[in-house]
Amino acid sequence: MPGPLEGVKVIELAGLGPAPFCGMVLADLGAEVVRIDRSTPGRMGFLPDPAHDVHGRGKKSLIVDLKHEDGPGVVLDLVATSDALIEGFRPGVAEKLGVGPAECLAAHPSLVYGRMTGWGQDGPYARAAGHDIDYIAVSGLLHAIGPEDEPVVPLNMIGDFGGGGMLLALGVVAGLVQARATGVGQVVDAAMVDGAALLSASIHGMLDGGLWEDRRGSNVLDGAAPFYTTYMTSDSKHMAVGALEPQFFTALLEGLDVAWDAAQYDRRQWPAMRQLFADTFAGRTQEEWIEIFAGTDGCVAPVRSLLEARSDPHNEERGVFIDVGGVTQPAPAPRFSSTPTAMPSSPVAPGEQTDEVLASLGYSEERIGKLRGDGAVA
Repeated sequence: MPGPLEGVKVIELAGLGPAPFCGMVLADLGAEVVRIDRSTPGRMGFLPDPAHDVHGRGKKSLIVDLKHEDGPGVVLDLVATSDALIEGFRPGVAEKLGVGPAECLAAHPSLVYGRMTGWGQDGPYARAAGHDIDYIAVSGLLHAIGPEDEPVVPLNMIGDFGGGGMLLALGVVAGLVQARATGVGQVVDAAMVDGAALLSASIHGMLDGGLWEDRRGSNVLDGAAPFYTTYMTSDSKHMAVGALEPQFFTALLEGLDVAWDAAQYDRRQWPAMRQLFADTFAGRTQEEWIEIFAGTDGCVAPVRSLLEARSDPHNEERGVFIDVGGVTQPAPAPRFSSTPTAMPSSPVAPGEQTDEVLASLGYSEERIGKLRGDGAVA
């Protein structure tokens, strides 16, 4: 598929969440991503069917039984003609299956072997089970999000995707740059706890600089500031306010048509300021506030629901959301001027290209048939 990664071939060992997201991002950017699905995939009850699994877009799929004696050999043959492999098993699982870094780098010394875990490949928690909420809990970020009385679960965006799959994608691309320059591959250890902590770099700087309190609901960027929070409108919707700078704060006051004489950052006055803003926003509908702040620098925006975001005029004009096979989803990002990305193809069913992929390796029809008959592939 066209894009800056056109010509790059990536093997993805099927999993859940961040590793498939990484594979999707690489495919969006033009890489050929071949997903190796399990013969008996395990799925949690709340996950979509393959047709609605957006992380599967733009990929090919073959089914390989890695526990079959011939399964690992198929994967290593694929590795020999690929640039990168990504996997999201717990530490040690890929090694037990015979497709760990040692085997794969022996098959292809310039391979980039990307590993996605919650805790990392070492450390006292490395082999413990967990999900996004656990990793961001230990990173310190979960403690920092929400009102003073309790943390708020911020979906699974921070650990799984921002500090997980996106971090792995960056690591793989960086590894590819190095491999192409030197011919030497390497292992990329991407851990969600590491990535979540990395996302909080500026907060730690402010914390040690005395500009951040290690207490929820008491900082400028955590909702404590009345000019960086959300307010309910008369129709029970919300507006987001982010008027941090003095000139934007002035534009906010002008849009609200209220007067404020005290200093913007005088924390003693924040309760009164919050009440004034809340009362004012509650006097009009969301649509009225959108019209009032349109074209101003008040840093005020409507809080859209997931469905509403699809039809926001800005998102519509930029094509932020696209339709792929009848499924509305975010478009590939970022955008490139010289190597634009293409519309991704719909997700395929597990094993849909098994014969095609194996034939591309030079496997004969007889060999493919035998592997199928033996249960090594499907």
